[in-house]
Amino acid sequence: MTLEYYRDYCLAKPGVTEDTPFDQDTLCFRVGKKIFSICSISDFQYINLKCDPERAVELREQYDGITPGFHMNKQQWNSVSTTGNVPDRVILELADHSYELIFGSLTKKLQAEIRP
Repeated sequence: MTLEYYRDYCLAKPGVTEDTPFDQDTLCFRVGKKIFSICSISDFQYINLKCDPERAVELREQYDGITPGFHMNKQQWNSVSTTGNVPDRVILELADHSYELIFGSLTKKLQAEIRP
């Protein structure tokens, strides 16, 4: 998985924006101004993704490359390795899951604006 591929994948989703609110290296992807994905620009080895708490535990047991979210709520966020020990298809599926969790937390009005 490359940062360029992942970035293009995320930005193709409805309503997604990107920014670097914390520093010049920490790239955030948002939907409705809420973050669903965080990664490093210079050292793209992990992606922090929101996850259903029960599923987060299952994923951590299944993959060595999935750990509790670094600097995040450990129950609701995972750090997902991009260095090969988590299949790319799983990474993208978890990005979709994170996006949907955040999208689902938006107001119905904002959801309708993003997906008319």
